[in-house]
Amino acid sequence: MLKLKSVYLAIAVFLGVAGATLPALAQQTNPVNSIVEKWLGSGHGDASSLSFSYWNEAGEIPPACAKCHSGAGFSAFHGFDGSEPGVIAQPIPTGDTVECVTCHREGIDEIDSIVFPSGLVVSDAGPHATCLTCHQGRQSSIGVQRAVGDTGEDEINPELTFLNPHYAAAAATLYGTEVKGAYEYPGKSYVGRFAHVPTFAQCSDCHDPHSLEIKISECVACHQTEDPKAMRISPADFDGDGDVKEGIYHEIASLNATLKSMVIEYASKVTKKPVLYADAYPYFFNDTNENGVVDEGEATRSNSYVSWTPRMLKAAYNYQYVAKDKGAYAHNPHYALQVLHDSIESLSEPLGATSEGLVRP
Repeated sequence: MLKLKSVYLAIAVFLGVAGATLPALAQQTNPVNSIVEKWLGSGHGDASSLSFSYWNEAGEIPPACAKCHSGAGFSAFHGFDGSEPGVIAQPIPTGDTVECVTCHREGIDEIDSIVFPSGLVVSDAGPHATCLTCHQGRQSSIGVQRAVGDTGEDEINPELTFLNPHYAAAAATLYGTEVKGAYEYPGKSYVGRFAHVPTFAQCSDCHDPHSLEIKISECVACHQTEDPKAMRISPADFDGDGDVKEGIYHEIASLNATLKSMVIEYASKVTKKPVLYADAYPYFFNDTNENGVVDEGEATRSNSYVSWTPRMLKAAYNYQYVAKDKGAYAHNPHYALQVLHDSIESLSEPLGATSEGLVRP
């Protein structure tokens, strides 16, 4: 209730009716009341989520994280607090979320260009520049290639560690090879920004900007289903399972499951250092008893996997990239399919397997 009260007061100031009582404000601005309720139920308004509460005990958010995990950090990054844009000079106190003023403030429409982790820039970002600021991940194809350097593809390099692409990198997926969020294999071509239709070109065209929910009712006319995971327009059998009617989501999920299995098989047969995957940072761990099961005590940072080869790291990065963009099937399905196909093809070589039967878009 205290959080809700503070939000209403912030809106009152924003609307220039700071003297109004909360009941009067709710009565006078019922649409705003509905918006606030939506926002409070969204990930952007959930102060208890790890996205915003992770640093509560420390009392401050590191500059590298504050841009996206604090409304004040977002403001500092774009220079709305009077500081130099593009840099957060000091830690940001904990206590806020992505609040109303984060996206609704004077000057927000003037954000024109967004730099992605690859160093590549999206110009004329338009009204979804705020979304692109944070939903871009923390790594890129360029970063992965820089990390592996000139180490032989199947040579263990003890200095390599898993590069986590971070989470919900929808903007990087949307722009595909224009920003190179996933690892892109040399000699392969990749699609750029996903061209849907003109009326669904911005983030808020598909997502309610306050609840963040998909505007599924607006998809039905073309896709004839209210299940986004059942939607597809391509007749190709990308995962080679013979089902060309399943949603593109399932084609991608099937290929990503195959890729995960191949990464584990590669570790067992090629590096001779078995690996486990668990949904806990840093995600890849040593299978100490080689039983293929995440046992108690194995999914800990002290047991992080340290036997990476360049080939394995690239494939594991792409697995994680697609796994952590839950909407990759809608943001840019062909980009996701391309990087999965190429990762599977790369691992097939030392495993003596084949990627025949799979269709690469």
